[in-house]
Amino acid sequence: MSRRSGILEFAVLGLLRESPMHGYELRKRLNTSLGVFRAFSYGTLYPCLKTLVANGWLIEEPGSAPEDALAASLSGRRAKIVYRLTAAGKQHFEELLSHTGPDTWEDESFAARFAFFGQTEREVRMRVLEGRRSRLEERLEKMRASLARTRERLDDYTLELQRHGMESVEREVRWLNELIESERAGRDQRRPGPPDETAK
Repeated sequence: MSRRSGILEFAVLGLLRESPMHGYELRKRLNTSLGVFRAFSYGTLYPCLKTLVANGWLIEEPGSAPEDALAASLSGRRAKIVYRLTAAGKQHFEELLSHTGPDTWEDESFAARFAFFGQTEREVRMRVLEGRRSRLEERLEKMRASLARTRERLDDYTLELQRHGMESVEREVRWLNELIESERAGRDQRRPGPPDETAK
């Protein structure tokens, strides 16, 4: 499985955990809620859905809404298939949510993972955020070193493009710092205080 198809499977399972959907709804949610998937087409989505069904993580059900049946009878087309997450699919998604390895820090993987942070344990969120920050700090260091070596050979426009790329990474690092501090503050607020000795 390619990394991109793995990310798509993760996102589909996550969206279907919220509620059953048919393919058109899924594609719309992938496009609007998870911008990383704007380039995906039906030709990519439906093979993914078939794979998830074959693995036992989804089941297919006929659309039950009256308008689906009416539209199907008027157009001569089949009713839309609704995809529903199985118990095994939910368990598999929860296992994927718990992963915090280097693949979760990459650009597309991180965007998909971040979209489901509301369903992710705090400790896992922290490890993914810190890993992403570490990855970007490494990238920033390489970009600065490369710019220092090649600055004299670059024309003004290429130089501005390099600076723009560095500023984008620096901005994301600052954002990650804020998120990490917010997660830590939230954890500290929920940490139980010492027992009240005067209450004894």
